[in-house]
Amino acid sequence: MHVDMSHRVRLAAAALVVVAALALAPGAAAAWQLTKNGTVVSYDRRSLIIDGRREIFFSGSIHYPRSPPDMWPELIAKAKEGGLNTIETYIFWNIHEPEKGQFDFEGRYDIVRFFKLIQEHNMYAMVRLGPFIQAEWNHGGLPYWLREIPDIVFRTNNEPYKMHMETFVKIIIKRLKDANLFASQGGPIILAQIENEYQHLEAAFKNDGTKYIKWAANMAISTNVGIPWIMCKQTKAPSDVIPTCNGRNCGDTWPGPMNKSMPLLWTENWTAQYRVFGDPPSQRSAEDIAFAVAPPPRSPCRPSAPRGRPEPRSNSVVVGFGLGLLPPVVFHSSLLMLLLYHGTII
Repeated sequence: MHVDMSHRVRLAAAALVVVAALALAPGAAAAWQLTKNGTVVSYDRRSLIIDGRREIFFSGSIHYPRSPPDMWPELIAKAKEGGLNTIETYIFWNIHEPEKGQFDFEGRYDIVRFFKLIQEHNMYAMVRLGPFIQAEWNHGGLPYWLREIPDIVFRTNNEPYKMHMETFVKIIIKRLKDANLFASQGGPIILAQIENEYQHLEAAFKNDGTKYIKWAANMAISTNVGIPWIMCKQTKAPSDVIPTCNGRNCGDTWPGPMNKSMPLLWTENWTAQYRVFGDPPSQRSAEDIAFAVAPPPRSPCRPSAPRGRPEPRSNSVVVGFGLGLLPPVVFHSSLLMLLLYHGTII
């Protein structure tokens, strides 16, 4: 049976837009505009704040190396036409440095061109540096030559790994800075991510895992990009980095940041599970996605599950991402809905 997923996604998105519109306080800010003097991106326990204003964000993923550059303008334009105002992408280390010390930023690997196209469409951007990214990408984005480095251990308090990771991250940051692409410079990038879903590994590395994640946070902050840094699926992120949740029902399962001055951000709202040979379909219904991200204070059972739902925290703020086609997501608080439409376009 053929299922028109685009129709279902539009249906869920429309429902979320209505909820957000009802939640916005009177006098909400107009659409964001680029400024030559730069944009101030801050936050409190309720939301991200752009130049002193709380705004609505619809975000979608476009991973630049997955399509040729001549498709980028059309993809971005269609994303904007579909109601998005934010594009996010991972940075793929193993395509940019396939051989140690040999860098490639040409063609479909031209990150400056990609972010400038987002800027030309007057949209926000979010950059997820990793450099381990998972993303259903070979070797999690790490270059194969790393395996040949003597005494290296990936993603822990290991000096060889940290040295190469820091070198690459700072090369990317410099490239983006030189092109004035961070919001603090007047560019479109409002959020940056370091590492990726590390929490489930941290315990395995014990004290070295904790030392590594603190080092990664401090290293990222030291780059002085002038925008907030996040760590996804990392409840106990170091103090100056916003921890975020990945999952299907973060509103039910995630307690939020230890630092209560930070917003609750939902970076990955999984609309489906990727499939390997023999796996059954796992696409979530649009109704279940809408229920998960935009519940009323007291709601009936989830459409696909016979159980009640606890009342959400009044200060919760959610950002979401999905593995399907443009899955809808929400930031929400007692007075304001900040929506991030954060999914995979291709």
